[in-house]
Amino acid sequence: MSAFTSFVTAALGAGGGAILIAFMALILPPAAIIPVHGLVQLGSNLGRGALSWRHIHWPTLAVFAPLSLAGAALASWLLVQLPGSVLQLAIALFVLYLCWGPALPKRALGRFGLGLAALVTGFVSLFVGASGPLVAAFIKARSADRFQAVATFAGAMSIQHAPKALVFGMAGFVFKDWWPLILSMFLAGLLGTWLGLKTLGRLSEARFHRLFQLVLTALALQLLWEAANGP
Repeated sequence: MSAFTSFVTAALGAGGGAILIAFMALILPPAAIIPVHGLVQLGSNLGRGALSWRHIHWPTLAVFAPLSLAGAALASWLLVQLPGSVLQLAIALFVLYLCWGPALPKRALGRFGLGLAALVTGFVSLFVGASGPLVAAFIKARSADRFQAVATFAGAMSIQHAPKALVFGMAGFVFKDWWPLILSMFLAGLLGTWLGLKTLGRLSEARFHRLFQLVLTALALQLLWEAANGP
């Protein structure tokens, strides 16, 4: 499943992480799902970024990285418990707007807009595991082509998953008991990523754009369903 979901994200731009955590919830103890998933996703995104580093838009990450980490640090410092359903609803609606609504003005997609998106998603990422679709949609809107979108998204999500591993480790989660599973999932994910990037090369820009829209729409609808049925 790690190989398959890494293939999905590399070929279609997003979606693999959401599929993987749903599958892991059927097998792993509840206390292990989020920390193990977070570390696997960190490895998966680092691997995808390494395999596609030539296409990463580094100026985007230069703005995204410090403000995303600042958002995560702010969330840790404030220790605010925001209603997950409200965050899911807001993220889902904005993702749907980015996919199907009018194009955002250039100013919103500039450095200020990117910085604001990084700060907000970095903050939200410690409360819900749903910031990925929003980051993917925003970076896709700024990217010149499908390769840049996939590679830059990998870099951005590596930045957002790194604080999670640190926070769970400091909170006492014993990662060493899960290293065999985490390592095997990471290696399988590298294979899936390699195959996914090969498939990405065979897609036209138009087909990638449409598939990307459909994947993110499905994720947004899932978030709406979770928000409606959450506490």
